[in-house]
Amino acid sequence: MRHAVGMTPAGWLCVIKQKEVRAPLDARSQTFRSIKMEEVDVEPTITNIPAISDGKHMGFAWGPGDILVYETLYKASGASGSGCSFIHEIRKDEDIYSPILRKLFNESHHIFVGLQTIREELPSKSKKPQFVSISKNYRSVIRACMEELQQVAVSTRNVELATQCGNQVSILLAIELIWNLCEVLFIDAAPAGSLLLHLLDWVRLHKADVDERAREVLQSESPAEHHDYWDVVVSYVLQGRLEEVRQMLVKQGTLQPAARSMYKQMDTLLSKMPFYNPGGTQTLTEFDVKWRHWHEEVDRCLQDNSFASNRHLEVICKILLGDEDTLLDHKELLGTWYHFLVTRLLFCHPTVKPTELHYYAQSCMTMFLDSRSVSEPLDNILLAAFEFDIHQVIKECSIALNNWWFVAHLTDLLDHCKLLQSHNLHFGSNLREFLLLEYASGLFTHHSLWQLAVDYFDHCPEFGRVYLELQIERVPLETERKALKVLRICEQRQMSEQVRSICKIMAMRALRNNRLGSALSWSIRAKDAAFATLISERFLQDYCAKGTFSDLDLIDNLGPAMLLSDRLTFLGKYREFHKLYGEKRFREAAKLLLSLMTAKIAPQSFWMTLLTDALPLLEQKEVIFTADQTYELMFCLEELTSSLNITASSTDRPMQEEDVEVTKVELLRLALARNLAQAIVKEGTVET
Repeated sequence: MRHAVGMTPAGWLCVIKQKEVRAPLDARSQTFRSIKMEEVDVEPTITNIPAISDGKHMGFAWGPGDILVYETLYKASGASGSGCSFIHEIRKDEDIYSPILRKLFNESHHIFVGLQTIREELPSKSKKPQFVSISKNYRSVIRACMEELQQVAVSTRNVELATQCGNQVSILLAIELIWNLCEVLFIDAAPAGSLLLHLLDWVRLHKADVDERAREVLQSESPAEHHDYWDVVVSYVLQGRLEEVRQMLVKQGTLQPAARSMYKQMDTLLSKMPFYNPGGTQTLTEFDVKWRHWHEEVDRCLQDNSFASNRHLEVICKILLGDEDTLLDHKELLGTWYHFLVTRLLFCHPTVKPTELHYYAQSCMTMFLDSRSVSEPLDNILLAAFEFDIHQVIKECSIALNNWWFVAHLTDLLDHCKLLQSHNLHFGSNLREFLLLEYASGLFTHHSLWQLAVDYFDHCPEFGRVYLELQIERVPLETERKALKVLRICEQRQMSEQVRSICKIMAMRALRNNRLGSALSWSIRAKDAAFATLISERFLQDYCAKGTFSDLDLIDNLGPAMLLSDRLTFLGKYREFHKLYGEKRFREAAKLLLSLMTAKIAPQSFWMTLLTDALPLLEQKEVIFTADQTYELMFCLEELTSSLNITASSTDRPMQEEDVEVTKVELLRLALARNLAQAIVKEGTVET
């Protein structure tokens, strides 16, 4: 089960699969409680298991990513009910099974791999734009998945699917909100002046409903008289979108000729509001002076009651002054305390420094939220970010979110930015590596995403290799194609033990299916001499039974691999003898055949077959075997017959088999004697 120092798992989804339960194990309770680790920050959640009877004992089995839970056969005293014949599969991460979210995992994997290629020796200033660009790439992938999920939620008629997609959209919205803020505060590390501009963009991006309402108002017959008109105007003011405010107020001014001067005065105030330009020549101090002059001018207009006759314009004037009561009166339009924070900074503290953010964030959160309401996990995460407590952000996200994708990728990026150097864990690995290992381990439970996990393990220098070795052995090898894929990964990383294990599994599977060529190929790849010997024996048995070899292409192209075992060497050489014989290269074939026996490469049990193969060569018109070679063949035959006599006396073989063997021996002796005589005559002399 997922755990970390100071972290606990979030949602567990229960998926029911019908199976008969037979194996009893010891566990108790109608509900499955997540095991509580030391120093947890929140109480572990309880997952209700449906259809489990009261008082029943439960068993469970741990898997690499899931847990199987079932009723045992044990019955406590007083327990009633017939019991439940289901196995319940509890998944800790259901997201990896979503087709749309799989795109998120695939796309972010490419970004992750690209991030690892950024050279360490580059100065930080030159790397910063690259890091910001990578962060935006991550966010664009999140947003693309969000849009696709939204489309599915709207178009589907399946209520359950629509709800599921809606929930995932909500989670991704929160993730993108947090990531965007971390990008502004930590990765881009915007200084005073620029900081507020980035925060305004952040709020505008995540408060897009204003534009939808504005379109609705502007497309009406009389926009200025629309019931949402002033809400849209005030919303634009709260977001600092003053150009849009001026365009909207023009429509209202044309309807009220008597108040035209008042609207013109408001337009002047709005047009004069200064915004800091990071690329300009104006210094932050000069901007601050200019902003204060403008602020004083707005205050004078309010004090002079310039807008007293129009409550809407007066409200806008108070917002421009950053009046807290007026801002809090518009909670519905602001929506969140962090929108309130950015609006307050815009109209009260536009030159806020990063180090001052935590003070304003805490006060705005306190003012905005009801004293009786409890802050949500998202509020705590954003507050930790405004406090520049990166470790707390990661910790809170790990608790709140139901998988490791977000924290793993964000932490990796922050680590590359050299922002996590002080956060090391007590058990040997840094925070980045720990989270990447957990995320990659989760991917390995999926039938296709496991391939992505390999790259994550590769970039965990301390424990990545160990994790990969353990996880890759658990990948089910359903097909030969998948086995080759896993094997290639292992071979590229010199994982010799895993290579041998995979090859042995595939060789044994091929052998069980009587696919000798495939089995031999896998055993050679595994460099398993014993198994190669066993399969070579099967090839030779098949040859004896059928008179032909199967998988000739493989045997013909063994090359140096035939040296793996003596029996494999013999198989390769024996096939070579047949090729020479087929090509009518009789002398070379005879020499090779003899060497197989005299060098003891051929098993003695196969000598009779070899001597029988020599008969056609002995019967040739031209003398093939020399006198010395014939003597050696005779010696081999006598050695074989003496061993056959010993074997025959100790075993009860049928009389017919013995007669066949005797006939073969007599024929061989006759052929050898005839060949010896011809060889002596041909050579013209006999050594004495």
